[in-house]
Amino acid sequence: MIVMKFGGSSVANAERIKHVASIIQAYSEKRPIVVLSAMGDTTDHLLEAADEAVLGSFSIEKIENLHFETAKTLGIDPAELQKLLDELKSLLTGISMLHELTRRTRDYLVSFGERLSVRIMAAYLKKIGVSAKSFDAWEIGMVSDSNFMSAELLDDVWTTIPEKLNGYKNGEWNEIPVVTGFIAKDKNGVITTLGRGGSDLSATIIGAALKADEIQTWKDVDGILTTDPRVVKEARPVPEVTYEEAQELAMFGAQVLHPRSMIPCRKTGTPVRVKNSYNIESPGSVIVEKHSAGIPRVTAITCVKDVTLIDIQSSGMFGAVGFLAHIFNQFLKWNISIDVIATSEVSVSLTVKTKSDLSGLVADLEKASDVTVKNGKSIITLICDASKSSSILSDAFCALSNAGINVQMISQGASKVNISMLVDCAETNKAVQVLHNALFG
Repeated sequence: MIVMKFGGSSVANAERIKHVASIIQAYSEKRPIVVLSAMGDTTDHLLEAADEAVLGSFSIEKIENLHFETAKTLGIDPAELQKLLDELKSLLTGISMLHELTRRTRDYLVSFGERLSVRIMAAYLKKIGVSAKSFDAWEIGMVSDSNFMSAELLDDVWTTIPEKLNGYKNGEWNEIPVVTGFIAKDKNGVITTLGRGGSDLSATIIGAALKADEIQTWKDVDGILTTDPRVVKEARPVPEVTYEEAQELAMFGAQVLHPRSMIPCRKTGTPVRVKNSYNIESPGSVIVEKHSAGIPRVTAITCVKDVTLIDIQSSGMFGAVGFLAHIFNQFLKWNISIDVIATSEVSVSLTVKTKSDLSGLVADLEKASDVTVKNGKSIITLICDASKSSSILSDAFCALSNAGINVQMISQGASKVNISMLVDCAETNKAVQVLHNALFG
């Protein structure tokens, strides 16, 4: 048994749905469970309608047109879609009367995207002769806490999901489950959403709880690549990465699985395969606990553009206890997350996302330190075997030096699988190209 997850761009229109359905059909003998996101920009359109409703009026024309036209092109009955869209209109009418959108109501609202998506896919699969049935996530045991907009799945799912789906896994029934990603219900029966990476998490918890042979996430490239192919045309697929490496890749800009979605897989050792929906014969990249052969010196290069460097220095704190505690408490107070960090006795250099409002944080830090803020930076991260850092950095810095690129900060992660460096944003693509050539040939 396998789990197959497709994102919103994979099911954005009728042609994409036909293509995904052909992939599901090709894997039907492996007893797939399919997890889908909302079609294309549907979630954005739902939120636009909610914003309008808060002001007193709304339109769901974009949502209706997309789904009804898709149903017409696919030749499926739109009755189930109409029922859901009528429910959506009733919800938006309530919002327009109250002029208020609570977190709880927002989760209910955005759930319609996935619920419409799975009904279209299941109906089309049946039309082409593939036995399938749509499920809202709670119908297959997805139960969460009540932290609306960013809910966490409860430990109950490790038993409730098998209770609902073991019959399919064991062959007692044969309709391919087409399940909504991203959503769940709390124990009071209220709809919740799982926050960032929610659809990935839906797929991995289902696969892990059922001890699937593997979880597949389908994208538009041949798996995980050595770097962004839009930057380096010679980028090539990486056959195998570890969960830890995949988490670091995701943290530092690569569009793999969301880091939190790795947690269920790591608990059970369930492999995850990143596949190309345009090249289904390609084996893709598999994410596992440990490398099956030797650990590669460098696995991949990734980057995060447009970050801000903050340099904090306080000579008056030399030898004093609590310098770092004071700094981190200010970041906690202002709810600003740190990306990478380098420290010495009386100075700290760290990076944050540029979109953060830093005025209050900087004012507090300046009460005890000299603070310099520099925008327009990029973090370039080498996912590598950090035990070989000397040779890796020797090759990397030699190449960057020859290219006239200055590294302004370096940080080695505690995980021992990444080395990050900071460069000017304008030099990012050139730096990635130079590093890829030096480290991959």
